[in-house]
Amino acid sequence: MSLPDIATRLERAASTATIAGRSLLGLDTNPVAADWRHITKVDPEGEKQLPLCYPLYLSHTSAISVGGSRDVTSENTAETFDLLEFSPAPAFHEPSDATHVTDETREQSTFLAIPEVLNGDSEALVGTLGLGIEYVKEDLGPSMLADKLGVSLDGVFGDRIGNFAAGYMLQDAVFEAYIIMNSDSAAAREANVTEDDLLSPQVAKQRALAAEHHLESEVIYLEYSGTYGGEEAVDILEAIDGATTWSRLWYGGGLDNRENAQAVLDAGADAVVVGDIFHDIAAEEAELFEQARTEFDGPVEVDAIRDWIETTATVPEMSATRYLSTITDVPQPETQALDYLASGVSFALELERIADRTETDTQSAIREAVEDETLAVEADLAEVLNGSNATAFTNSVGTALVADSQDGDSDLPSRHLGISL
Repeated sequence: MSLPDIATRLERAASTATIAGRSLLGLDTNPVAADWRHITKVDPEGEKQLPLCYPLYLSHTSAISVGGSRDVTSENTAETFDLLEFSPAPAFHEPSDATHVTDETREQSTFLAIPEVLNGDSEALVGTLGLGIEYVKEDLGPSMLADKLGVSLDGVFGDRIGNFAAGYMLQDAVFEAYIIMNSDSAAAREANVTEDDLLSPQVAKQRALAAEHHLESEVIYLEYSGTYGGEEAVDILEAIDGATTWSRLWYGGGLDNRENAQAVLDAGADAVVVGDIFHDIAAEEAELFEQARTEFDGPVEVDAIRDWIETTATVPEMSATRYLSTITDVPQPETQALDYLASGVSFALELERIADRTETDTQSAIREAVEDETLAVEADLAEVLNGSNATAFTNSVGTALVADSQDGDSDLPSRHLGISL
Protein backbone atom coordinates (compact mmCIF):
# COMPACT_ATOMS: atom_id res chain seq x y z
CA MET A 1 0.00 0.00 0.00
CA SER A 2 1.39 3.39 -0.98
CA LEU A 3 1.87 6.29 1.41
CA PRO A 4 -0.97 8.30 -0.23
CA ASP A 5 -3.31 5.30 0.24
CA ILE A 6 -2.33 5.02 3.91
CA ALA A 7 -2.84 8.76 4.43
CA THR A 8 -6.27 8.60 2.76
CA ARG A 9 -7.40 5.72 4.97
CA LEU A 10 -6.14 7.46 8.10
CA GLU A 11 -8.00 10.65 7.17
CA ARG A 12 -11.23 8.71 6.56
CA ALA A 13 -10.87 6.81 9.81
CA ALA A 14 -10.29 10.02 11.74
CA SER A 15 -13.29 11.67 10.06
CA THR A 16 -15.54 8.70 10.81
CA ALA A 17 -14.42 8.63 14.43
CA THR A 18 -15.17 12.34 14.77
CA ILE A 19 -18.67 11.97 13.31
CA ALA A 20 -19.41 8.96 15.48
CA GLY A 21 -18.14 10.68 18.59
CA ARG A 22 -20.30 13.74 18.02
CA SER A 23 -23.50 12.15 16.75
CA LEU A 24 -23.68 8.65 18.22
CA LEU A 25 -21.76 9.00 21.47
CA GLY A 26 -22.67 12.63 22.10
CA LEU A 27 -19.08 13.57 22.84
CA ASP A 28 -18.40 17.29 23.08
CA THR A 29 -15.30 17.81 20.94
CA ASN A 30 -15.92 21.52 20.37
CA PRO A 31 -12.82 23.47 21.46
CA VAL A 32 -15.00 26.43 22.53
CA ALA A 33 -15.79 25.96 26.21
CA ALA A 34 -19.35 24.81 26.86
CA ASP A 35 -19.60 26.74 30.13
CA TRP A 36 -18.96 30.16 28.58
CA ARG A 37 -22.09 32.23 29.25
CA HIS A 38 -20.83 35.76 28.68
CA ILE A 39 -18.34 37.13 26.13
CA THR A 40 -16.96 40.67 26.30
CA LYS A 41 -15.80 42.22 23.03
CA VAL A 42 -12.74 44.43 23.44
CA ASP A 43 -12.02 46.65 20.43
CA PRO A 44 -8.38 47.73 19.89
CA GLU A 45 -9.55 50.94 18.19
CA GLY A 46 -8.09 53.99 19.92
CA GLU A 47 -11.45 55.49 20.85
CA LYS A 48 -12.63 52.24 22.50
CA GLN A 49 -10.80 52.50 25.80
CA LEU A 50 -10.68 50.37 28.94
CA PRO A 51 -11.66 51.34 32.48
CA LEU A 52 -8.62 51.68 34.73
CA CYS A 53 -9.52 48.68 36.92
CA TYR A 54 -10.62 46.53 33.98
CA PRO A 55 -9.58 43.21 35.64
CA LEU A 56 -12.32 43.74 38.25
CA TYR A 57 -15.03 43.94 35.57
CA LEU A 58 -13.56 41.19 33.40
CA SER A 59 -13.37 38.82 36.36
CA HIS A 60 -17.10 38.18 35.82
CA THR A 61 -17.08 37.53 32.07
CA SER A 62 -16.37 34.06 30.66
CA ALA A 63 -14.06 35.15 27.85
CA ILE A 64 -12.86 38.16 25.87
CA SER A 65 -13.05 38.60 22.10
CA VAL A 66 -10.38 40.95 20.76
CA GLY A 67 -11.12 42.56 17.44
CA GLY A 68 -12.91 45.33 15.58
CA SER A 69 -13.54 46.58 12.08
CA ARG A 70 -12.60 50.28 12.29
CA ASP A 71 -9.11 51.72 12.79
CA VAL A 72 -7.70 48.38 13.95
CA THR A 73 -4.06 47.58 13.22
CA SER A 74 -1.60 44.87 14.13
CA GLU A 75 0.03 47.38 16.49
CA ASN A 76 -3.02 48.33 18.54
CA THR A 77 -4.16 44.71 18.54
CA ALA A 78 -0.83 43.66 20.07
CA GLU A 79 -1.12 46.48 22.63
CA THR A 80 -4.58 45.31 23.62
CA PHE A 81 -3.37 41.76 24.17
CA ASP A 82 -0.51 43.13 26.30
CA LEU A 83 -3.06 44.83 28.57
CA LEU A 84 -5.25 41.73 28.70
CA GLU A 85 -2.36 39.71 30.09
CA PHE A 86 -3.71 41.04 33.40
CA SER A 87 -7.26 39.82 32.75
CA PRO A 88 -8.53 36.86 34.77
CA ALA A 89 -10.65 35.75 31.77
CA PRO A 90 -9.18 34.05 28.66
CA ALA A 91 -8.93 36.14 25.49
CA PHE A 92 -9.29 35.00 21.89
CA HIS A 93 -8.59 36.88 18.67
CA GLU A 94 -11.31 37.69 16.13
CA PRO A 95 -9.40 39.68 13.48
CA SER A 96 -11.14 41.71 10.80
CA ASP A 97 -7.99 41.50 8.66
CA ALA A 98 -5.45 38.72 8.37
CA THR A 99 -2.57 41.17 8.81
CA HIS A 100 -3.71 41.80 12.41
CA VAL A 101 -2.54 38.28 13.27
CA THR A 102 1.05 37.98 14.44
CA ASP A 103 3.07 35.28 16.12
CA GLU A 104 2.76 37.20 19.40
CA THR A 105 -1.04 37.52 19.24
CA ARG A 106 -1.35 33.82 18.41
CA GLU A 107 0.61 32.93 21.54
CA GLN A 108 -1.41 35.33 23.70
CA SER A 109 -4.86 34.28 22.46
CA THR A 110 -6.72 31.13 23.42
CA PHE A 111 -7.62 30.59 19.77
CA LEU A 112 -8.06 32.43 16.49
CA ALA A 113 -11.74 33.02 15.60
CA ILE A 114 -12.55 33.40 11.90
CA PRO A 115 -15.94 34.92 11.01
CA GLU A 116 -18.03 33.69 8.09
CA VAL A 117 -21.42 35.26 7.28
CA LEU A 118 -24.19 32.82 6.39
CA ASN A 119 -26.60 35.39 4.93
CA GLY A 120 -24.16 37.79 3.26
CA ASP A 121 -22.48 37.68 -0.13
CA SER A 122 -19.84 35.16 -1.20
CA GLU A 123 -17.09 37.58 -0.22
CA ALA A 124 -18.31 37.52 3.41
CA LEU A 125 -18.44 33.71 3.45
CA VAL A 126 -15.31 32.66 1.58
CA GLY A 127 -13.66 35.65 -0.10
CA THR A 128 -12.19 37.18 3.03
CA LEU A 129 -11.13 33.74 4.22
CA GLY A 130 -9.35 33.09 0.93
CA LEU A 131 -7.52 36.39 1.23
CA GLY A 132 -6.47 35.46 4.76
CA ILE A 133 -5.26 32.01 3.72
CA GLU A 134 -3.20 33.60 0.95
CA TYR A 135 -1.57 35.92 3.51
CA VAL A 136 -0.81 33.06 5.90
CA LYS A 137 0.51 30.85 3.11
CA GLU A 138 2.72 33.41 1.41
CA ASP A 139 3.76 35.78 4.22
CA LEU A 140 2.92 35.03 7.84
CA GLY A 141 3.45 31.25 7.90
CA PRO A 142 6.91 31.09 6.29
CA SER A 143 8.16 34.12 8.25
CA MET A 144 6.93 32.65 11.56
CA LEU A 145 8.72 29.37 10.89
CA ALA A 146 11.88 31.18 9.80
CA ASP A 147 11.85 33.26 13.00
CA LYS A 148 11.42 30.18 15.20
CA LEU A 149 14.02 28.06 13.38
CA GLY A 150 16.46 30.86 12.62
CA VAL A 151 16.65 29.82 8.98
CA SER A 152 14.31 29.96 5.98
CA LEU A 153 13.06 26.61 4.64
CA ASP A 154 11.62 27.99 1.41
CA GLY A 155 14.52 26.66 -0.62
CA VAL A 156 14.11 23.20 0.93
CA PHE A 157 10.35 22.66 0.80
CA GLY A 158 9.17 25.43 -1.51
CA ASP A 159 5.42 26.11 -1.40
CA ARG A 160 4.85 23.20 0.97
CA ILE A 161 5.98 25.35 3.92
CA GLY A 162 3.23 27.85 3.20
CA ASN A 163 0.68 25.08 2.67
CA PHE A 164 1.63 23.48 5.96
CA ALA A 165 1.43 26.80 7.83
CA ALA A 166 -1.99 27.61 6.37
CA GLY A 167 -3.32 24.14 7.17
CA TYR A 168 -1.91 24.22 10.68
CA MET A 169 -3.39 27.63 11.52
CA LEU A 170 -6.81 26.76 10.11
CA GLN A 171 -6.87 23.46 11.99
CA ASP A 172 -6.16 25.42 15.16
CA ALA A 173 -8.78 28.09 14.37
CA VAL A 174 -12.40 28.40 15.41
CA PHE A 175 -15.00 29.38 12.82
CA GLU A 176 -17.87 31.70 13.75
CA ALA A 177 -20.87 31.41 11.43
CA TYR A 178 -22.68 34.74 11.63
CA ILE A 179 -26.34 35.37 10.91
CA ILE A 180 -26.62 39.17 10.69
CA MET A 181 -30.13 40.43 11.37
CA ASN A 182 -29.67 44.20 11.49
CA SER A 183 -29.35 45.43 7.92
CA ASP A 184 -28.66 48.98 9.15
CA SER A 185 -25.32 48.15 10.74
CA ALA A 186 -21.63 48.27 9.87
CA ALA A 187 -21.47 44.46 9.96
CA ALA A 188 -24.32 44.23 7.45
CA ARG A 189 -22.74 46.78 5.14
CA GLU A 190 -19.43 44.93 5.18
CA ALA A 191 -21.13 41.61 4.37
CA ASN A 192 -23.65 43.16 1.94
CA VAL A 193 -26.59 41.99 4.05
CA THR A 194 -29.76 43.83 2.96
CA GLU A 195 -33.39 43.66 4.08
CA ASP A 196 -33.92 40.88 1.52
CA ASP A 197 -31.21 38.79 3.23
CA LEU A 198 -32.79 38.76 6.70
CA LEU A 199 -33.84 35.25 7.66
CA SER A 200 -36.96 33.67 9.11
CA PRO A 201 -36.47 31.25 12.02
CA GLN A 202 -36.94 28.30 9.66
CA VAL A 203 -34.34 29.48 7.15
CA ALA A 204 -31.96 30.51 9.94
CA LYS A 205 -32.22 26.97 11.30
CA GLN A 206 -31.38 25.52 7.88
CA ARG A 207 -28.32 27.80 7.54
CA ALA A 208 -27.24 26.80 11.04
CA LEU A 209 -27.51 23.12 10.14
CA ALA A 210 -25.33 23.73 7.08
CA ALA A 211 -22.82 25.55 9.27
CA GLU A 212 -22.67 22.73 11.81
CA HIS A 213 -22.65 19.72 9.49
CA HIS A 214 -20.88 21.02 6.38
CA LEU A 215 -18.81 24.02 7.42
CA GLU A 216 -18.16 22.51 10.88
CA SER A 217 -18.45 25.96 12.44
CA GLU A 218 -17.66 25.82 16.13
CA VAL A 219 -19.86 28.87 16.82
CA ILE A 220 -23.17 30.00 15.32
CA TYR A 221 -23.53 33.70 16.07
CA LEU A 222 -26.87 35.51 15.85
CA GLU A 223 -25.86 39.17 15.47
CA TYR A 224 -28.16 42.19 15.82
CA SER A 225 -25.30 44.72 15.97
CA GLY A 226 -26.26 47.33 18.55
CA THR A 227 -30.00 46.66 18.63
CA TYR A 228 -31.89 44.12 20.70
CA GLY A 229 -33.61 41.48 18.60
CA GLY A 230 -36.51 40.90 21.00
CA GLU A 231 -39.11 38.24 20.20
CA GLU A 232 -37.73 37.75 16.68
CA ALA A 233 -34.31 36.85 18.10
CA VAL A 234 -35.90 34.54 20.67
CA ASP A 235 -37.78 32.70 17.90
CA ILE A 236 -34.60 32.28 15.83
CA LEU A 237 -32.56 31.11 18.82
CA GLU A 238 -35.18 28.55 19.76
CA ALA A 239 -35.27 27.22 16.18
CA ILE A 240 -31.49 26.91 15.94
CA ASP A 241 -31.07 25.49 19.44
CA GLY A 242 -33.63 22.78 18.70
CA ALA A 243 -31.77 21.70 15.55
CA THR A 244 -28.06 21.91 16.35
CA THR A 245 -26.10 19.93 18.90
CA TRP A 246 -22.35 20.47 18.51
CA SER A 247 -21.90 24.13 17.57
CA ARG A 248 -22.06 26.76 20.32
CA LEU A 249 -24.88 29.27 19.88
CA TRP A 250 -24.07 32.91 20.72
CA TYR A 251 -26.22 36.03 20.65
CA GLY A 252 -24.97 39.61 20.30
CA GLY A 253 -26.73 42.93 19.93
CA GLY A 254 -28.21 45.64 22.15
CA LEU A 255 -27.78 43.90 25.49
CA ASP A 256 -27.61 46.34 28.38
CA ASN A 257 -29.85 44.81 31.06
CA ARG A 258 -30.39 41.52 32.85
CA GLU A 259 -33.89 40.92 31.52
CA ASN A 260 -32.85 40.84 27.86
CA ALA A 261 -29.67 38.86 28.55
CA GLN A 262 -31.66 36.23 30.45
CA ALA A 263 -34.31 36.10 27.72
CA VAL A 264 -31.84 35.10 24.99
CA LEU A 265 -30.11 32.61 27.30
CA ASP A 266 -33.46 31.05 28.09
CA ALA A 267 -34.20 30.85 24.35
CA GLY A 268 -31.18 28.62 23.84
CA ALA A 269 -28.13 30.86 23.47
CA ASP A 270 -25.08 29.31 25.10
CA ALA A 271 -23.56 32.76 25.61
CA VAL A 272 -24.34 36.44 25.19
CA VAL A 273 -21.83 38.83 23.62
CA VAL A 274 -21.51 42.39 24.96
CA GLY A 275 -19.30 45.08 23.44
CA ASP A 276 -19.72 48.84 23.42
CA ILE A 277 -21.24 49.14 26.88
CA PHE A 278 -18.01 47.81 28.40
CA HIS A 279 -15.99 50.54 26.69
CA ASP A 280 -18.53 53.14 27.85
CA ILE A 281 -17.45 52.46 31.44
CA ALA A 282 -14.08 54.09 30.70
CA ALA A 283 -15.70 57.43 29.85
CA GLU A 284 -17.82 57.31 33.02
CA GLU A 285 -14.79 56.54 35.15
CA ALA A 286 -12.76 59.35 33.56
CA GLU A 287 -15.53 61.87 34.17
CA LEU A 288 -15.77 60.83 37.83
CA PHE A 289 -11.99 61.17 38.18
CA GLU A 290 -12.07 64.70 36.77
CA GLN A 291 -14.69 65.64 39.36
CA ALA A 292 -12.92 63.82 42.19
CA ARG A 293 -9.56 65.50 41.64
CA THR A 294 -11.19 68.85 42.51
CA GLU A 295 -13.46 67.40 45.20
CA PHE A 296 -10.79 65.76 47.33
CA ASP A 297 -7.61 67.33 48.66
CA GLY A 298 -5.02 64.96 50.03
CA PRO A 299 -5.29 61.23 50.83
CA VAL A 300 -8.82 59.84 50.82
CA GLU A 301 -10.22 56.44 51.78
CA VAL A 302 -11.89 54.30 49.12
CA ASP A 303 -15.06 54.19 51.22
CA ALA A 304 -15.26 57.99 51.13
CA ILE A 305 -14.95 57.93 47.33
CA ARG A 306 -17.62 55.24 47.18
CA ASP A 307 -20.01 57.35 49.28
CA TRP A 308 -19.27 60.40 47.13
CA ILE A 309 -20.00 58.52 43.88
CA GLU A 310 -23.24 57.18 45.33
CA THR A 311 -24.47 60.72 46.03
CA THR A 312 -22.97 62.29 42.89
CA ALA A 313 -23.94 59.82 40.17
CA THR A 314 -27.04 57.83 39.25
CA VAL A 315 -25.35 54.47 39.66
CA PRO A 316 -28.27 52.24 38.52
CA GLU A 317 -28.24 53.95 35.12
CA MET A 318 -24.47 53.91 34.60
CA SER A 319 -22.78 51.72 32.01
CA ALA A 320 -20.81 49.94 34.74
CA THR A 321 -24.07 48.71 36.29
CA ARG A 322 -25.68 47.88 32.97
CA TYR A 323 -22.61 45.94 31.78
CA LEU A 324 -22.49 43.88 34.97
CA SER A 325 -26.25 43.27 34.80
CA THR A 326 -25.77 41.39 31.50
CA ILE A 327 -23.71 38.84 33.46
CA THR A 328 -26.60 36.96 34.98
CA ASP A 329 -24.66 35.33 37.82
CA VAL A 330 -23.54 38.69 39.27
CA PRO A 331 -26.02 38.98 42.16
CA GLN A 332 -25.84 42.74 42.81
CA PRO A 333 -24.54 44.55 39.72
CA GLU A 334 -25.24 48.02 41.12
CA THR A 335 -23.23 47.34 44.29
CA GLN A 336 -20.37 45.83 42.30
CA ALA A 337 -20.37 48.74 39.87
CA LEU A 338 -20.16 51.23 42.73
CA ASP A 339 -17.25 49.34 44.29
CA TYR A 340 -15.36 49.07 41.00
CA LEU A 341 -15.86 52.72 40.04
CA ALA A 342 -14.61 53.74 43.47
CA SER A 343 -11.55 51.52 43.06
CA GLY A 344 -10.75 53.07 39.68
CA VAL A 345 -11.09 56.66 40.91
CA SER A 346 -9.08 55.86 44.06
CA PHE A 347 -6.30 54.27 42.00
CA ALA A 348 -6.15 57.29 39.70
CA LEU A 349 -6.00 59.74 42.61
CA GLU A 350 -3.17 57.75 44.21
CA LEU A 351 -1.23 57.76 40.94
CA GLU A 352 -1.81 61.48 40.48
CA ARG A 353 -0.18 62.16 43.85
CA ILE A 354 2.81 60.02 42.84
CA ALA A 355 3.05 61.95 39.56
CA ASP A 356 2.96 65.28 41.43
CA ARG A 357 5.94 64.18 43.53
CA THR A 358 7.92 62.73 40.63
CA GLU A 359 10.37 64.96 38.83
CA THR A 360 11.80 62.47 36.36
CA ASP A 361 10.73 60.87 33.10
CA THR A 362 13.03 57.88 33.57
CA GLN A 363 10.97 54.68 33.48
CA SER A 364 13.04 52.89 36.12
CA ALA A 365 12.77 55.79 38.56
CA ILE A 366 9.03 56.12 37.99
CA ARG A 367 8.50 52.41 38.49
CA GLU A 368 10.49 52.57 41.72
CA ALA A 369 8.30 55.45 42.93
CA VAL A 370 5.14 53.45 42.17
CA GLU A 371 6.48 50.27 43.76
CA ASP A 372 7.39 52.16 46.95
CA GLU A 373 3.74 53.08 47.50
CA THR A 374 1.18 50.83 49.18
CA LEU A 375 -1.78 51.27 46.84
CA ALA A 376 -5.22 50.61 48.31
CA VAL A 377 -6.55 49.23 45.02
CA GLU A 378 -4.15 46.28 45.22
CA ALA A 379 -6.30 44.63 47.90
CA ASP A 380 -9.37 44.89 45.64
CA LEU A 381 -7.48 43.42 42.70
CA ALA A 382 -6.12 40.59 44.83
CA GLU A 383 -9.69 39.30 45.11
CA VAL A 384 -9.77 38.53 41.38
CA LEU A 385 -6.03 38.11 40.65
CA ASN A 386 -3.46 36.28 42.70
CA GLY A 387 -1.26 38.50 44.86
CA SER A 388 1.71 38.66 42.52
CA ASN A 389 -0.46 39.47 39.49
CA ALA A 390 -2.30 42.19 41.43
CA THR A 391 1.04 43.76 42.32
CA ALA A 392 2.30 43.40 38.74
CA PHE A 393 -0.86 45.08 37.45
CA THR A 394 -0.69 48.10 39.78
CA ASN A 395 3.04 48.51 39.15
CA SER A 396 2.79 48.22 35.36
CA VAL A 397 -0.35 50.31 34.88
CA GLY A 398 0.78 52.82 37.49
CA THR A 399 4.19 53.23 35.86
CA ALA A 400 2.60 53.65 32.44
CA LEU A 401 0.18 56.38 33.54
CA VAL A 402 2.74 58.30 35.61
CA ALA A 403 5.32 58.05 32.82
CA ASP A 404 2.76 59.28 30.31
CA SER A 405 2.04 62.31 32.51
CA GLN A 406 5.78 63.06 32.53
CA ASP A 407 6.13 62.49 28.76
CA GLY A 408 8.26 59.44 29.53
CA ASP A 409 8.27 55.94 28.09
CA SER A 410 6.76 52.76 29.49
CA ASP A 411 6.35 49.14 28.47
CA LEU A 412 2.55 49.20 28.74
CA PRO A 413 0.38 51.20 26.26
CA SER A 414 -1.52 53.62 28.53
CA ARG A 415 -3.34 55.19 25.55
CA HIS A 416 -5.86 52.33 25.69
CA LEU A 417 -6.91 53.35 29.21
CA GLY A 418 -9.69 55.91 29.65
CA ILE A 419 -7.96 57.83 32.43
CA SER A 420 -4.91 60.05 31.99
CA LEU A 421 -3.25 61.96 34.82
